[in-house]
Amino acid sequence: MFEGWKKRHQNKTSFILHMIGIPMTILAIIPLIIAIAKGPDAWYLAALALFVVGYSLQFIGHAVEGNDAGETILVKKLLGKPYIAIVDKKKSEDGSSIRS
Repeated sequence: MFEGWKKRHQNKTSFILHMIGIPMTILAIIPLIIAIAKGPDAWYLAALALFVVGYSLQFIGHAVEGNDAGETILVKKLLGKPYIAIVDKKKSEDGSSIRS
C-alpha cells in the first residue's frame, strides 16, 4: 500500500504538501471532539479550518504532481471516466512526460 502511495507522490512539492496536509486533516478530529463535548463554536471552526486547509494542501499537491487525488479517482471510476493515477517521471523520446 505504501509503495503505491509513494509512486503517486514523487514530486517533492507534492510530497511536502501531503506531509503537512495529512496531519492537519487528522488533527481536525481533536477540536471536533472538544466541540462535541463542550460546545463552543470556535472549536467547530478550528476543526473545519484544519480539515479544509489540510485537504486543500493535498489537492494542490496532486495538481502539482499532475495526477488525480484518490477521491477523484474513485468518483471517476464509478462514473466510468478516465483518470490519471500515476505520472511516470520517465521522459519519452520527444521529451514529453509519459503518463500511466
